[in-house]
Formats: sequence, structure tokens, C-alpha cells
Amino acid sequence: MDIDLAQIAISSALSGSWKEACTTNQKILTKDPKDIDALNRLARAYVELGEVTKAKKTAEKVLKIDPFNTIAAKSLRKWKGLKRGETQKTSILPAQLFLEEPGRTKIVSLLHVADGKVLAKLDAGDEVSVNHRSHRISVLTPEGKYVGRLPDDLSARLRKLINHGYQYKIVVKSIEEGEAKIFIREVARPKEFEDLNSFPAEKIDYVSFTPPELVHKREGISSPVEEVEESF
Repeated sequence: MDIDLAQIAISSALSGSWKEACTTNQKILTKDPKDIDALNRLARAYVELGEVTKAKKTAEKVLKIDPFNTIAAKSLRKWKGLKRGETQKTSILPAQLFLEEPGRTKIVSLLHVADGKVLAKLDAGDEVSVNHRSHRISVLTPEGKYVGRLPDDLSARLRKLINHGYQYKIVVKSIEEGEAKIFIREVARPKEFEDLNSFPAEKIDYVSFTPPELVHKREGISSPVEEVEESF
């Protein structure tokens, strides 16, 4: 594989220069007609240019070489309803997909993102997963490839919430060269933590006064929510 040409093809895709991406991948394939990555990139470039038939045939060629290639199989499913002249961009994401909900959703810019080869295979709306077993939470593609990681403070908070039973749906918000943003939505939380939001609002510093009689009444009383909040 020509690494320089492959990098040019990836950069072209990330910048939306689909004609250049198409030409570059074709050059790679003249040297190696069975280059799976180049074929997948070419299929993507074709569909973005409205060449749906060519895109499907190219993806089918990938599956003949590698019958278990998940990228080509996923692409064919995604393009099934496209007609000639239409592009992938005409497909509309559900309006509620990125609907923000205070305390339950958050847009996050990932740190230490993967190289362009991985990012080029992701689209807005693609669902991703997380690995929360380590100290830092990593975001993974459906195939288990590393995409990037969450900031340390958010990783620490979400790890604790997940361990307490919180559940999340995470999708790609946007992909650009060297940058990946995800949209995290809380989809379930334990009943005992119904008042504990996943993503609290920014705190405002202020001085408050609590009457002594209320302080005495609360002494020795703590809720599961308070105990968890104190651990953050």
C-alpha cells in the first residue's frame, strides 16, 4: 500500500474533497486492485458524488474479497434506499438525535483522537461505545477500534455513574480532520438517584446562609444521592 497516497485520500475525505479522494484511491487501486481500505474509501467517495451504482459495486467487490468486511456490509445497508444522483448527505438524521436535555446530554470533544484512517470511516449519527474498565474512558467504533478518550474529569464522573447503574447512548456528533465530537445521552438511571444528573450545570460561586435550626434537623441524615455526589 502506498502510505503517502493513502494519507492524501484520507485527508481528502475528511475535508470533503470527494473528487480528489476518488482520484487518489483509484491511483492506489491501479497498483493493488485488492486494497480493501482503498476500495472502501472509493465506495464512500462515489456515494458522496452521487455515483450510487458505482459505490454499491465497489462495496460488493470488497465483500467478494473479504465476505466479513463490516464497513462494506454496513455501507450497502445504508445505501440501499439511495437512487442514482442522490448522495449520502441527503439522508436525514432523526431530529431528536441531537436534542439537548439539561443534565442528561452533553457534547464532548474527544482527546488524543485516532488517526484519519479510523475517523474517515465514521459518520455523524454513528453509534459508538465506551470502554470504562480503565482509569480513562475510551470511545470505540462498533468494530472495537479506538476513536479517542474523554477528558479526565468527565471520565471519573461517568465511571462512577455507570458503576451505579446509569446507562448512556453515545453517537458521533461531528468528524473533522484531527477532531471528533460525540453526543452523550443518559438513557436510564437508578430510582434511588433520580435527582442526580449525569451532567450538572456549571456551578456559580455564591455565599448562602442556612438557619441553624435547619442544620440541626439535617444532621445525621444523608441520601444515596448525597453520598454519591460527595464522592465526585
